[in-house]
Amino acid sequence: MDILFLLFLDKPLWMWLVFLSLVIALLVFDLGVLHKNDHEIGVAESLKLSAMYIILGLAFSGFIFWQMGGEATAQYLTAFVVEKTLAMDNIFVIALIFSFFAIPRQYQHRVLFWGILGVILLRGIMIGLGATIVEQYHWVLYLFAAFLIFTGIKMLFAGDEEHKIEENALIRFLKRRLPVTDEIHGHSFIVKQKDPETGRLKRFVTPLLLALIVIEIADVVFAVDSVPAVFTITTDPYVVYTSNIFAILGLRALYFALAAILHRFAYLKYALSVLLVFIGSKIFIAKFMGWQKFPPEWSLGITFAILGAGTFFSLWKTGSAESR
Repeated sequence: MDILFLLFLDKPLWMWLVFLSLVIALLVFDLGVLHKNDHEIGVAESLKLSAMYIILGLAFSGFIFWQMGGEATAQYLTAFVVEKTLAMDNIFVIALIFSFFAIPRQYQHRVLFWGILGVILLRGIMIGLGATIVEQYHWVLYLFAAFLIFTGIKMLFAGDEEHKIEENALIRFLKRRLPVTDEIHGHSFIVKQKDPETGRLKRFVTPLLLALIVIEIADVVFAVDSVPAVFTITTDPYVVYTSNIFAILGLRALYFALAAILHRFAYLKYALSVLLVFIGSKIFIAKFMGWQKFPPEWSLGITFAILGAGTFFSLWKTGSAESR
């Protein structure tokens, strides 16, 4: 039993096992029970599933409080909210990917589910490397902070610039290098069928697998923004990783409800850009004020204020436009 108390990334192994066991149980319940059969997920089901993940994510903050105290809990909640909102833009991209590959709604959940497994692994690698680098070279946090400020300003001036997925070099490369079927084959990612040139059986990838690959790579791109953002909130890898995974689990579940009303959050990207600038500025403000760190409860409150203002403004503006 002593092995359970060995430290891994500054936390006992049993704490990591508790979290990973919970996530695995949730994924097994999700695919093995709730979505054993492929079906189109409606708004009501999406909201219920998302609410379940949000409640569990918030409840996990109680475990953080029990083991790590109030300050870590505030950092976890701030990181959870920041990651969930920064990933909102990812929803726009996922919707575009599904539309581009013409993925039927009844198979979209399966693609997102298997995508979660990739997220758990890839985010773990990125956060583990980031934690190691920050521990050895603390000044890297200032580079993260400057990068977030630059990204926030860039987003602010990018405005309503649209993603043009058909011009994506990665998609063109995958289609050139991989044998791809022209049609969907149920929920299969790989199928065997006759090669039109040789007449022999050959493995082909379906559009579902292409969509999965592109979504995974898109998540890595978004993680380049979100992971440094969370590291400026806390450098504790346990808090960073658990808040990341719970936020993404809930957001993927909410996708099916958000996809129908994305247009109502058209102005939220401006709030996200302000949020990135704020998160990046905290480390410099703390240094200027002579604080050891920016107060976590202030960070949580300001984060809620920025996102609340952005959400209200989006709903108000888009609601006014629809009423005309």
